[in-house]
Amino acid sequence: MIVALLLHTYYWLKMDDGVELYAKTCLVCQQDKTLQQREAGLLQLLSILDKPWVSVLMDFIVGFSKVDNINIIMVVVDRFTKYAVFVAAPTVCTAEVVVELFY
Repeated sequence: MIVALLLHTYYWLKMDDGVELYAKTCLVCQQDKTLQQREAGLLQLLSILDKPWVSVLMDFIVGFSKVDNINIIMVVVDRFTKYAVFVAAPTVCTAEVVVELFY
């Protein structure tokens, strides 16, 4: 739309690219811009658990020194008991490796 307004008075080669670059780097344009996504809805509560190890969380801790090709720790936490299990994982940790470590 901005390009269409400018075309009434101005024209230069690659005008679309220049206007887009200016709009992306202009502080006033960024502050004035409206969000293009719907407003977030209400938060949904997590289900209440009645026994352990039905729902778990998993994350990785990285950045350790490599020892025997292992420098990652996989952390598995039970949501019911908050019990955590720490498992040493190899440097290359694919989905298949995670499944093997998990079981």
